[in-house]
Amino acid sequence: MSGIPRTCESKLFVRVMSLPKPGVLMGMSRPREVALIIDPTKPYDRRIVRGVATYVENEAVDWSLYVEEDPASRLPDLETWAGDGILANFDNRRVARAVSKLGIPVVGIGGGYGFYKQSTNVPYVRTDNRAIAEMAASHLFDLGLRHFAFCSEPPNRSNGWAKERQEAFHQIVADAGFSCEVYTGRHTAAQHWRPLQEELQNWLASLPRPVGLMVCNDGRARHVLQACRTKGLSVPEDIAIVGVDNDDIMCKLSRPSLTSIEQGTHRIGYEAAAILNGLMLGKQPQQRTAVPPECLVKRQSTDILAVEDEEVAAALKFIRHHACDPIQVKEVLLVAGLSRSTLEARFRDLLDRTVHAEIRRVQLENAVRLLKMSKMPIKEIVHEVGASSVQYFTAMIHRATGQTPGQIRNDARSGP
Repeated sequence: MSGIPRTCESKLFVRVMSLPKPGVLMGMSRPREVALIIDPTKPYDRRIVRGVATYVENEAVDWSLYVEEDPASRLPDLETWAGDGILANFDNRRVARAVSKLGIPVVGIGGGYGFYKQSTNVPYVRTDNRAIAEMAASHLFDLGLRHFAFCSEPPNRSNGWAKERQEAFHQIVADAGFSCEVYTGRHTAAQHWRPLQEELQNWLASLPRPVGLMVCNDGRARHVLQACRTKGLSVPEDIAIVGVDNDDIMCKLSRPSLTSIEQGTHRIGYEAAAILNGLMLGKQPQQRTAVPPECLVKRQSTDILAVEDEEVAAALKFIRHHACDPIQVKEVLLVAGLSRSTLEARFRDLLDRTVHAEIRRVQLENAVRLLKMSKMPIKEIVHEVGASSVQYFTAMIHRATGQTPGQIRNDARSGP
């Protein structure tokens, strides 16, 4: 390993100072030097850094955070650095090998596979890929789709997270009584981009329609969207697409805009920092922690209701546009033009829930999204989703999630 460069041209050095907790005097001990061996050019890693920063601020720990721009080629040399702890992304082989041998506290983070070895004593905070697949499948099921597919990447040692998501999604779909087509493609040089895209186009064209497609990440989803445009396939009418990472710029620039799952990266960073701090204080943490995704952000790529029953489709569309007005079941009956008993029977047959439950489900979905993704006061959210009172809203949230609105918001912003 090479030492840390003396100049600041190739690195980002972040000095994080926090006020001490009551009763702790400034100057009694030096700040702890903590290296974050991640890739700050990637949204996944940048969000993890934010989670670490939140922990430092919330817990008032005095850390100096050293963030390398190129984790593959520049790792701390303890002979010159003399740091106190390291948080490293174990999806990188060289990083995982190097830091696992160090004699200081180390916490690994990653997508779930990577190069983490359970035989080491290094704690590991990872993405919960099954929970991500469950969230994608649930969303596609709710659209009324009955055909499903998964688009992955060619497997290698660094992207085992894609395989985990693929296998979990396939199993979830099978357990629901449906089949799932899978495509991975092939590794090849960049000059073969066109034939690879043609293979992807042909696979997409062969799928039954309409189909719900989960893609392993947003980058791969852009390949799929381009292939659909070239092949003349309509998104979401022919293929409803869900990505993973919720890279805001990439998702919004996609045509159509991409529905994507926000991973729990902020919480990964927060928990990893908490574990590392415990290690530096001599505590023994659990070895592996899986962090579930935060939420699914709906955009145009899944803006479809794939229900063949025209009256039910009309009712669902009305509910999803007006559930938070709020509305009552009798208004849905007028839109569908059916008696309550007939519409309820069709809802149960197609969706396995009542009309009232669908209204509440849409309200709840919007409420959780606003709690996690906005700064809107809870009283305003209550009004926004059409709840009758704060008390009713709180009971509805707690009954569905086991948490209060405040707990959901705090978890999303501050980690555990």
